[in-house]
Amino acid sequence: MKEKQFRGVYTALITPFTEDGFVDELALEQLVEYQIASGIDGLVPCGTTGESPTLSHAEHDRVIELTVRYAKGRVPVIAGTGSNATSEAVRLSKHAEDHGADAVLLVNPYYNKPTQKGLYLHFKTIANAVGVPCILYNIKGRTGVNLETDTLTRLAQECPNIVAVKEASGSLDQMKQVIGRNLDGFSVLSGDDNLSLDLIEAGGDGVISVASNLIPSLMSDMIHHALSGDRSGARAINDRLQDFFKVCFIETNPIPIKTAMARYGWCLETFRLPMCTLESEEHRTTLYEVLDALQLPASVKA
Repeated sequence: MKEKQFRGVYTALITPFTEDGFVDELALEQLVEYQIASGIDGLVPCGTTGESPTLSHAEHDRVIELTVRYAKGRVPVIAGTGSNATSEAVRLSKHAEDHGADAVLLVNPYYNKPTQKGLYLHFKTIANAVGVPCILYNIKGRTGVNLETDTLTRLAQECPNIVAVKEASGSLDQMKQVIGRNLDGFSVLSGDDNLSLDLIEAGGDGVISVASNLIPSLMSDMIHHALSGDRSGARAINDRLQDFFKVCFIETNPIPIKTAMARYGWCLETFRLPMCTLESEEHRTTLYEVLDALQLPASVKA
């Protein structure tokens, strides 16, 4: 059996912006240092949480280059390079590979709703264009299309560098189906923080996390307890974090997590339209109450 390349907690990084709306490179560097010092297993720039749909191509490339530079090889960098245009995803993925990314994360094509045949051809074309590992990202709620388990299995069997999936279908049954295929060396990662322990207990391998932007140490402890077989230790942390997991999606991601990060000084509360500040002051109050209840250590402050 091949050894799995991806196990643990990988943070889906926010993209901090300056007051003028540019990428805040200093804040990004500080965030990368915080994540690595806190024991995270890897970094995922330019995903959904990084507001990738509103980054220009030049900014997208730059954020990946900077994350690789700041990480200095200490943890893997998994670059979000998906697109609904196959040719664009190929270009983004080649750029990430050329600039030192350790792997790429490829979301389902969004809006154009390809068939399963189209999904197969899309992901195979990208995988064949690069040499780095590819992690597929299945999230029907954002893309309008589900990567069926049969299609995923075919891709993993035919493309040696398709080695993992970020499963964010919201269906634990589908996650268990993928695990049940026993694909050699293939990692199944949760895309939902609140389902990550259920996934690991079913034989999965970890999580690409939103929550770990703010609480990397807690997420790392929880997931590594679970992976080592300490179910009670993992569940104790999970129970403590459930309200935080929920409030991270009180409005569309990444609005709540970025608002939380701003409260602790990691970034400004600056978004790219159509993402914007919290719509409801009631939601802000709820978010702050949950954060206060966690009684986080001083180390979470920038």
